[in-house]
Amino acid sequence: MTELTVVDAVILPMADRTVLDPPVQDGPVRDGAVRDGQEAEGPDWFRGWLRVGDDGRIAAMGEGTPAPGDIRGDVLDVRGAFVAPGFISAHSHIFTSGMRGMTPGDSLYGWVGEQSTFISGADSDDIYWFTLHGCLDFLGNGVTSAYNFTDSRVVGKYDAESDTREIYAIRPEEYLHRQIDAARDAGLRTMNALRLDSEFQPAEEAFAVFARAVEHLKRSVPAELDLGASVFGAVQWSASEQAARDEVAAMDAHGIGNQAHFLETSEALDQQREKFRWYEEAGALRPGFLFGHFVHPDSYMSRVAAEKGAGMVWQPTSNGRLGSGVADIPHYRSLGMPIGVGLDDQSCTDVSDPFQNLRIGTYTQRAVNQDASIVMPREMLRMHTLGSAEALGPQVAAAVGSLEVGKFADFLVVDPASPDTGPVWDVYAHYAFACGLRNLKKVFVGGELVSADGVSTHPLAARASTELHTRVREVASRAASRSVERLAW
Repeated sequence: MTELTVVDAVILPMADRTVLDPPVQDGPVRDGAVRDGQEAEGPDWFRGWLRVGDDGRIAAMGEGTPAPGDIRGDVLDVRGAFVAPGFISAHSHIFTSGMRGMTPGDSLYGWVGEQSTFISGADSDDIYWFTLHGCLDFLGNGVTSAYNFTDSRVVGKYDAESDTREIYAIRPEEYLHRQIDAARDAGLRTMNALRLDSEFQPAEEAFAVFARAVEHLKRSVPAELDLGASVFGAVQWSASEQAARDEVAAMDAHGIGNQAHFLETSEALDQQREKFRWYEEAGALRPGFLFGHFVHPDSYMSRVAAEKGAGMVWQPTSNGRLGSGVADIPHYRSLGMPIGVGLDDQSCTDVSDPFQNLRIGTYTQRAVNQDASIVMPREMLRMHTLGSAEALGPQVAAAVGSLEVGKFADFLVVDPASPDTGPVWDVYAHYAFACGLRNLKKVFVGGELVSADGVSTHPLAARASTELHTRVREVASRAASRSVERLAW
């Protein structure tokens, strides 16, 4: 890997402490630099430079113009553009990249039902290409790390009224493994979530399948791309309290966390709330346990979750698209609950746009609370970067989420002058509110360019698009006996 020095950048570190390396040359030390090996608190943002080492990590940062000794490798002059950490989607279903615009008027359960019907026609190769396309879409839009819920081997459909699931078939284990492979091949840093599905097969078999998927992840994914494994929490869809106990057993056996879809919609709310007790009594609520969505808890649930160290992940665009409601983010923050932000499905955000996601989140909170001072731009941006990394665990936050020496060089170049967005009054407000995908010029992962002006540099990008379009039609045709929606074209 070639070293890279980025110069003339407006750097938004998103770190709680920005530590800058000292200049190499003799003379006075620049403001905010490290003096005599002692840490010093640097600026919230600064105009300066950063250097990526040959290990793909940030080797040095500084204000102003780098000294000759600071410059190594290739030089990228961004001419005053913003340089900020790549976004982290802390809740994603990346295999849905070919399912945008489906059921545009349905809320959660109707939408999930149609999605489940469609994907029932997919095989292991289909899910590989769906996931690869989705990962490249994330990268092209500035999402450099993601928590990904892999699609379950169990082929079926959930009915909310009866709280039951109709099972059609169980796919081979390769179906799980190929989704892990796709994220690896795309170069997206990923935490892979695996569903246990012990309700639908002998428990011993379910645990063995889970363990083999975790082993496949450890064996086949390079350490620098592997953010770990997680339990895909599925108690919301379960019929038995044993499901919660089984998930806790998997967490304990592998030393991993769990993210559970929970209290996302107001539909069947009493039924959902009863299942909170299942998790509580099973001992699931702890640091590393996350509630995905958590839109409709009562005061007891939110208090107990926070007291136990559990967090939540917020999907503002998805919650709006499906009419699920608005999570009480100010309240969760007052409780000290870890909060991450996710883009959820491509099929319920439709455009995997993190800039749109943070704006919808900010504006919705302000409208609901009738307070324009809550969820300020830097706070919202932090939740979608370092805050998401922290929610996913200390090992993730140590590697990604902010621009700091020693962390992976996952960063975006966002040019507010192309197209021109006017004078910059407030750096974070301008970045979060005035810029968007149209201003996103380059995306780097580990100091390597992965997208430029919205075009992927990946050698499989063109093929991934072709495969997606072809395979979606084939899968829809195979699932047609279950009344899947017809494609327009």
